[in-house]
Amino acid sequence: MSRVTSFVLVFLIASVTFAADYDILIRNGKVIDGSGNAWFYADVAIKDGKIAAIGDLRDSTADKTIDAANRVVAPGFIDVHTHADDDLYRLPQAENFIRDGVTTLVVGNCGGSVRDVAGYFDNLRKRGVATNVATLIGHNTVLKAVKGDKAGELTDEQMQQAKDIVDKAMREGAVGLSTGLIYTPGQWSDTEEIIELAKVAGAYGGIYASHMRNEGSGIISAIDEAIRIGREGNCRVQISHFKLPTDYAAKVGGSDATLARVVAAREAGLEVWMDQYPYTASSTTISTLIPDWVLQPGRDEARKILEDPEQLPKVLETMKEQYETKRGRKSMSYVVIASTRENPEFVGKNLEQVARIIKYGKEKELLREAGSGDTVTMEDQYRAAIQIYLNGGASCVFHGMDEDQVKNIMRHPLVGIASDAGVREFGSGQPHPRGYGTNARVLGRYVRELKLISLEDAIRKMTSMPATAFRFADRGLLRNAFAADVVIFDPQTVVDKSTFDQPHAYSEGFDAIIVNGKVVAENGKMTGTLSGQPLPHPGKHQ
Repeated sequence: MSRVTSFVLVFLIASVTFAADYDILIRNGKVIDGSGNAWFYADVAIKDGKIAAIGDLRDSTADKTIDAANRVVAPGFIDVHTHADDDLYRLPQAENFIRDGVTTLVVGNCGGSVRDVAGYFDNLRKRGVATNVATLIGHNTVLKAVKGDKAGELTDEQMQQAKDIVDKAMREGAVGLSTGLIYTPGQWSDTEEIIELAKVAGAYGGIYASHMRNEGSGIISAIDEAIRIGREGNCRVQISHFKLPTDYAAKVGGSDATLARVVAAREAGLEVWMDQYPYTASSTTISTLIPDWVLQPGRDEARKILEDPEQLPKVLETMKEQYETKRGRKSMSYVVIASTRENPEFVGKNLEQVARIIKYGKEKELLREAGSGDTVTMEDQYRAAIQIYLNGGASCVFHGMDEDQVKNIMRHPLVGIASDAGVREFGSGQPHPRGYGTNARVLGRYVRELKLISLEDAIRKMTSMPATAFRFADRGLLRNAFAADVVIFDPQTVVDKSTFDQPHAYSEGFDAIIVNGKVVAENGKMTGTLSGQPLPHPGKHQ
């Protein structure tokens, strides 16, 4: 044997001998595996993007070792109700989600989605993204494609076109059909229309995810409608952002009554799930304040109605009936402007303040804040909402839920945790804090401080529960051969820092976030790694 050959053999033997066993080894952590079972001490090993071993791995080696002493090691959180969608093109690191422990996003909610699912997934692969992404196909997106943004029953031809769009989306990997039945044009669709489209998604094993038609006085009938659509459409059902406004809680029997409706459906054999964000305020567009009859003919006609001095009194009278007579409102200050492109000076102001600025000017509003100044009427506030709508619209935060109902809903074993948020551009606007702190808020406030639910159950609600509902077969649990989506956090310090007044603040207490076996955030900083991937539904007919 020549000296060169001998050297090569020795080199090869040395290389094999000293090769690390794993890519990442997480040592000494309290493992909460996502199942709801109690924590246990173990090491977790990752190799080639998968969980490779869980147990006593003290003699093993890895390219990267993370000491998780006094830390929880859990599956990455799955947020099944987001509006990240094409935000991910512009902000692919999705930092607000990642730094709140989220490793998988479901987009396409509330009836609004991309239409070209295959193209969307291709773009994410090419551009790169930090989180995993699944998408629903949105009912409103489908309707706008076949009939525009207006009321009207679908013709037979339009119905077939709508079914074809849903079918194509499901074949391309959509996980189901979503509706947003307080938004145009879906709010004018009858139940039978939605059932027909749900049948298409159901044929592929898809889920039906719904922002229901009514979350106030008509919430019971809205729950029943969602259940009926799931049953007759042969779909599992996900009721989005399950809540109950204070105005209506006593009238319907509180959240005990609404939750009981879902339990009864499951007892009757329908698979129904719910999600919730842990806040007493919602967030949506200012268009929801505009009377339905105004929006019904479509956006262009709505503008004509609102700008017509002869029709405006009827609009104002409708708003008075809705907010003063039916709901007993004496102010619209519960509505806060989160973002508006055309009137950035309104951001962070409530609608009463905005009305005062419009009527008297900025200086009078400052005087009012100091304890003096002129008042405004409810009509002034309705007019302010109309002006903002006509000037391009706005995203708003709506304060109006009771903390006791939030707690009662969170205790329920069928309710998961989801943010209902998009990707946040740090410092832009004054958005709802749920976009930054949903999961940390549950872990810090409701688990550690209030002891409302156990840590194990909170993690189940963020991991295996949503994975089961949406059929993510290899995620949501720490199991051998499952995808290595992992969060490591300190249960004693994890906290949401984002507030309604100061929303732009990342959650704290997360040591590391791993997506598909790659560290995407560590010690409060993003690594720049974009290891997320699309999660297409298998797309097989049942």
